[in-house]
Amino acid sequence: MMNEKKHENFVLAAILIAGALILFNQVQLSALAYSFDSLTGTASKSSIFFGSKSGQVDLSGADVESITSTAMAIATLFPELSNIKNDQDAIAVMVPTGIPDYSESIGGINFDDPVNSMEYLAKWYYSLNEDVKNNDPETWSRYLNLAAAPRGISCEFCCGVGPQGITADGQSRCGCKHNPAVLALTMGLMQNTDYSDAEVLREVMKWKTMFFPKNMVSLAMEVAGTDPSQLQSLPGMVGGC
Repeated sequence: MMNEKKHENFVLAAILIAGALILFNQVQLSALAYSFDSLTGTASKSSIFFGSKSGQVDLSGADVESITSTAMAIATLFPELSNIKNDQDAIAVMVPTGIPDYSESIGGINFDDPVNSMEYLAKWYYSLNEDVKNNDPETWSRYLNLAAAPRGISCEFCCGVGPQGITADGQSRCGCKHNPAVLALTMGLMQNTDYSDAEVLREVMKWKTMFFPKNMVSLAMEVAGTDPSQLQSLPGMVGGC
């Protein structure tokens, strides 16, 4: 009887913990939506998304090989930042909404549901990584060339690994969900779209902004030469680590 009682208590505790985690993610998501709406206005929300393929920005002249930090990636891949004047402009450039054109081929991910999109990508990473590594040497080589360098394809704002998320041989440098999510996105875009490396990296920066809004928008403001201290409250991280 005592063991049965302990088992019941354990199950109850597990349910409570799971419920608390779900509630935590929902609070984060609500806070993110509220912050964006309060800064940009609900009516302007649809204008944040710049279209389908990599925001319809010409990146043909972008030198991805020269990028050595997340700040450099933002400066190189978001030329729109040259026109921003304040925090609202920075958010309008960096924060996408809606459904990207590659959504259907990558598990239905969409910018309006960053937590569930991250969960999907993080789970997909392990099987996708093995598949690409073993069966698609061309994509694997391209992936290593882009991601095994400090170009921002990482979870640097939550786990301290810096802007490089994989080792030279393709091993993830962190086991949190944000890192495999951006790695899976990188490989998935390479396999399922005709995006250039610059366009792939721009999409990674968009999703990284969804996962780390405050850090990424602040970086964008610094790149643009505006004062990030004027940035109103944004969540530091969306989704559990």
